Formats: sequence, C-alpha cells, structure tokens
Amino acid sequence: MRRSNRLFEIIQILRGATRPMTADALARQMEVSTRTIYRDISALQMMSTPIEGEPGIGYVMRKGYNLPPLNFDLEEIEALRVGLALLSRTGDSALLRAARRIHEKIDALHGPADWLQVAPWGAKLDDPAKGCVSFSTLRNAIRNERKLELTYHDEQDCRTVRTVRPLALVYHLECVMLACWCELRAGFRHFRTDRIYGCRPLDQDFVGKGDALREIWPDLNRWGSDQPAIAEPI
Repeated sequence: MRRSNRLFEIIQILRGATRPMTADALARQMEVSTRTIYRDISALQMMSTPIEGEPGIGYVMRKGYNLPPLNFDLEEIEALRVGLALLSRTGDSALLRAARRIHEKIDALHGPADWLQVAPWGAKLDDPAKGCVSFSTLRNAIRNERKLELTYHDEQDCRTVRTVRPLALVYHLECVMLACWCELRAGFRHFRTDRIYGCRPLDQDFVGKGDALREIWPDLNRWGSDQPAIAEPI
C-alpha cells in the first residue's frame, strides 16, 4: 500500500473508532509493522492532523475533524457529471437542485462539457403544487427516523391510510419506491411515491431502530411491492 493511501486509511480508521486504537491493532488491520504505524502517526501529527494518544495506550482522532476536499482526475470528473445528470431521472427536485449547484462548481473549475448528455426521461418531478409528495420530506423522515402517515392508492385505486416507519427510497427508472415498516400490515412494504396522495409527518419516531430494521429488510422482497411480513417490528 502506498504511503499516502496508508495515511488516509489511518485517518479513516481513527475517525470511525469508538475507542482508542493501539499501534499494534492498526498494524494488524493494515498488515504493516507497528514501527510503520508509529512513523505514519508521527507524520500525520506533524501535518497538524488532530491525533491524540501515545504508545501503549492508543490513539484517537479529535471529534469534528474533516478531511480536505478531494481532487479528481478527468475520468472521475466525467463520472460525476454523468451521475449528477442522471439525477434528473429520479424526479427528486431537491436532489436535482443540489446536483445543479455541484455542476456549477465543477464547470467553474473545469469548464462545461456539453458533449456529455443524459436523456431526462424518468420519474415525474415531485412538484407538491401538482399533488406529488415531496421526496425531500420522505428523505428527512428516513434520516430523522420519524413516522409518517400516508394516504395511499393501490393499483385498483383502493385508498388506505397507513402509519409507517420509512426506511429507504429506491429510485427506479420510471418511478420511486418508499420502503417502510407498515404498522397496519405489521410487515415490510414498498409504496410507489406517485400513488401517495397524502403524507403527514407524525410526532412519533423510531429513533435508533432504523438501522436494525434495514438489516432485516428482506433482500428477496427489496424490490417488490406488497410482500408479506417475515419479521416482527423492533
């Protein structure tokens, strides 16, 4: 492993560690000698990286440390341009606005690349003025582990009101699915967002349980629509 990559890896390990890491533990994880780890940590500290600790006790990264901005090569920049342009297919207006801001920053540094084109066809834009649920609202509920009350119409236009624990958004080519734990059905369910006619964040939450629910979110049902429950709620 190149030294620059090794330094980056040490930073990442320490940023994610919940307790002090000894040089021996770092050396085993990175498959290098303990002496190499001591030299690397000394080098990082000389570069003002906020690593605290000492030999025999362990090392920790001071909270709040962020890595400097990354530099990208030409192909990586083009991959970013195409990936950002593909966001237009998701119908997620908030992500689309964020993508445009990133595009402007890339263009300011590297100039435009009009020869890279992506067809815009995909899911409908989530315009609340047209009765569409805001994907930003759904993403906020997932991020904050906040329950939602959904008014949903199925394929037969049968209306139901569901209280759900939103877990993920799945962006397909022509639609977006909201994966949830549905309290009405006591199981995992997937709702097409273009069939959600009402969405109300509730005061109830499921803080600390989202990751555990995603771990038991069944792989075989992950892209389905209205599958039976295979696990109890947490």
